Amino acid sequence: MQITSILAIYALFWVMSAFVLLPFGLKTPDEVDAQKVPGQADSAPVNFRPGRLSLRATVLSAILTALFVANYMQGWVTVQDIDILGRLAPPPQ
Repeated sequence: MQITSILAIYALFWVMSAFVLLPFGLKTPDEVDAQKVPGQADSAPVNFRPGRLSLRATVLSAILTALFVANYMQGWVTVQDIDILGRLAPPPQ
């Protein structure tokens, strides 16, 4: 696998990880008894920290990318393993 492919997969995992981790740890003004700014949405977070989110997404995506590349090299899970409809031909031996 080429390094550019690994970087592209890492970027995809990073974006996915950031969106998955986005709601964790956020508090609304009602949960912490903070005052709202006029026009502010009720669900707007009070303690959003993009740096912490980026760090968590970086660590998670590095782990996921390492697992993906290891699976690619070792062949632990193949397309034939997840073919539940049985439409793929078995690999030639």
